[in-house]
Amino acid sequence: MKVLPSIHSPQDLRLIKKEHLPTLCQELRDVIIQTASKNGGHLGSSLGAVEIITALHYVYNTPDDQIIFDTGHQAYAHKLLTGRQEEFASIRTKGGLSGFPKRSESKYDSFGAGHASTAVSAALGLAIARDQQKQNHRVIAVVGDGCLTGGMAYEAMQNAGLLRTDMLVILNDNQMFISQRVGALGTALTKLLTAKYVQLAEEKASNFLKRFDELGNNAAKLAKRARSILFPGTLFEEMGFRYFGPVDGNDINALLEVLETLKTVKGPVMLHVVTKKGKGYEPAEKNPTKFHGVGIFDVETGDSLGKSGTVTFTKAFSQALVKLAEQDDKICAITAAMPEGTGLDAFRDKFPARYFDVGIAEEHAATFAAGLAAGGSKPVVALYSTFAQRCYDQILHDICLQKLPVVFALDRAGLVGEDGPTHHGVFDISFLRSIPNLIMAAPADENELQHLLKTAVSSQAPFVLRYPRGAGFGIPLDKELKVLDIGKGSWMTKGKDLTILAIGNRVYPALKAAEQLREKGVDAGVINMRFIKPLDTALIDEALKRTSKLVTVEDNMLAGGFGSAVAEYLVDHHKNAHLLRLGIGDEFVQHGKSALLYDQVGISQSAIVKHILQWKIK
Repeated sequence: MKVLPSIHSPQDLRLIKKEHLPTLCQELRDVIIQTASKNGGHLGSSLGAVEIITALHYVYNTPDDQIIFDTGHQAYAHKLLTGRQEEFASIRTKGGLSGFPKRSESKYDSFGAGHASTAVSAALGLAIARDQQKQNHRVIAVVGDGCLTGGMAYEAMQNAGLLRTDMLVILNDNQMFISQRVGALGTALTKLLTAKYVQLAEEKASNFLKRFDELGNNAAKLAKRARSILFPGTLFEEMGFRYFGPVDGNDINALLEVLETLKTVKGPVMLHVVTKKGKGYEPAEKNPTKFHGVGIFDVETGDSLGKSGTVTFTKAFSQALVKLAEQDDKICAITAAMPEGTGLDAFRDKFPARYFDVGIAEEHAATFAAGLAAGGSKPVVALYSTFAQRCYDQILHDICLQKLPVVFALDRAGLVGEDGPTHHGVFDISFLRSIPNLIMAAPADENELQHLLKTAVSSQAPFVLRYPRGAGFGIPLDKELKVLDIGKGSWMTKGKDLTILAIGNRVYPALKAAEQLREKGVDAGVINMRFIKPLDTALIDEALKRTSKLVTVEDNMLAGGFGSAVAEYLVDHHKNAHLLRLGIGDEFVQHGKSALLYDQVGISQSAIVKHILQWKIK
């Protein structure tokens, strides 16, 4: 008889006998694997965290006790145990469950997160709010080891050490280099150190030594450091945390015992657990990088079932960068823990001395690139558009203010689909366009991307190149790369009734829309604007000689976006022009397949046609 179907809340979970929990964990894994194989998602991390999540809901009184997940992609078991079992098959589909914790989705989701290194800060805020309101519930942050490569996590920990409030941080570590500490020894040491009499003895000894002026204080500090030397948590101890572990994070019984004892420990506590990424699914265990984030796949073999054959924008970028680096040894590449996702793995393998993975530290990546550029190198920083938001100040202050030639390759610009609002790259034009000295371009297709990359590297200026996720438009790639004229677009087709000014991956949908409009009696021209900044105002002037009606189409927010740039120019120079702006309105677009979302926000081929036909100018 299965255990999982009987669990509709953590209250049900806590009624289950402990001996049935390993069976439950396996059932959770089975559901996660089967669902991810159909919907895609973050598989490896969620499989590894099953026991941690089960133990937390078993030991703590959720939702009164609050659990915060860092990044959130490890929280699938959390959703299954908190009343969302029947909806779980809808995860990452339009109108279904989010792939990340989401406050509006469940009272058990204490804090939403799709970006890394935020959980300790959020947990500290929740804990202090609890103290101020004289409440006594517990606050727990579950943090992946990769999240500790982000500086924000350390800022939060030093503040938590200073404030000394009660909170538990669970470091979910799937790195193999500490595996020898896991097991009987780690568990025994943790049990010893969490025992009340040991804690009381430590406190009494410390207070006794501090009575003897400077010598006693020094002795107390020495004793603390001696204790820390025996454990891998020295850094956390110095920041004011009580450190325990490492313990086996995939042993449900060990976790239950440790978590029960840690309930009595006061102040900020760090529990170090070691898990296996992809635990319980052999293909994911053997290749955790591949199964971190997956599309649909065959459960039996682990093979992807996604479309193949068309070159993706990421692949076109990757190949072009390698080709350019073969010709110029000053070119180097930087990623923030995303070599495969950004396509820099090929560069890494061919030019390891010129490749830098800085971890989840986008701010550092930007200023590190600024230093490289100041020293004469040609850095290319490859980030997802959504993560570029994290280094705005560095782009403005450290790069553009000093006119340093750093190239930002922003992958996943526009709507990214099932990952939803935390990952849609629809803000980059808006928050970057106002920065002086910055050039910003968006290729219409995969072939134009490689030429714009060469243009960017050759520009000797701060340069942002934004391009979408997924397959290109099937345009053959030129063997020779060329430098394009900065700030110049091109006509795709001309019309007498109106002109569509399109940017990036909306150029080809605009072309298709123009064809459809002609069938309905509307003669529409299309311009591939190519550059957001500087704007090709000469081309706009030329278009206005044909017709006063212009339509802008972009996969960015309307507020401050490409259409806004055109509107600003028209207000200053062509007040009689008529403008229709198509893009994303004042909303966070939810998750779903990209094609559905583009139609929903009004910038698909059919939606462009519909909006233009409804647009009436007297």
